[in-house]
Amino acid sequence: MYGLAAVDARGRVADQAVLSALGWTPGTRLAIRETHGLLIIHTDPHGVFHVTKQGHLRLPAPVRHCCGLRPGDRVLLASDPAHGVLTVHPPAVLDDMIADCHARRLDGDSA
Repeated sequence: MYGLAAVDARGRVADQAVLSALGWTPGTRLAIRETHGLLIIHTDPHGVFHVTKQGHLRLPAPVRHCCGLRPGDRVLLASDPAHGVLTVHPPAVLDDMIADCHARRLDGDSA
């Protein structure tokens, strides 16, 4: 399941459908890591992050800064319920993916 959501000034991302698809409820403990500009989030009983009481995902400031996320930025959320993983795609990653796709199309690559 996919969703689009804006990051607010406190780093909260609200998309109930995506979090529900993962079975994440308020208080669910999470681990967050950055890889290649993406945020990979999964449940972790020892995780220091969690779904807020309001059911929002909160991205801590150091995580937002490392990905260049600012308040108002919209992110693509891609959930993988079978593996319990949420991938957050910041705008810069989406820009690169789209530019690469368009460049391949313009070069005649049908892949």
